[in-house]
Amino acid sequence: MAMFSKEGSAKPEARPASPPVEAALSIIASGMRITGDVETSGVVKVDGEITGSIIGARQVLLGRGGTVRGNIGAGEVVVGGTVEGSVVARERLELQASAAIDGDIETRSIVVVEGARINGRVRMTDAANHVVEPLRIARA
Repeated sequence: MAMFSKEGSAKPEARPASPPVEAALSIIASGMRITGDVETSGVVKVDGEITGSIIGARQVLLGRGGTVRGNIGAGEVVVGGTVEGSVVARERLELQASAAIDGDIETRSIVVVEGARINGRVRMTDAANHVVEPLRIARA
């Protein structure tokens, strides 16, 4: 009856499943500069400067003094600073009065506060990521 013996048993121990890890908050403070892409599944708050893209974030918060010279791809993006690149916000994009985007935008929902500047194309998508209606913004 070797099938019930402990000898030769090389089965790993069953370990309880680890709880899901809360996505981290990363802060790029004022005066801080990063060169290279930032990849995260969490929240990124930028008050400094990034020369590179932000990829895969759940949320990107770009402060009034923050600058991103690259593309932003996230679930939700709030811009108060400057973006020199494209923005893809899968769910929602908010442009505050101090925001300036020099690049194309693709999002499902957009809020633009008076004073925000967009120099590029805005493309709205529905929940299934089908293009609803492209809106062209004249370049100044």
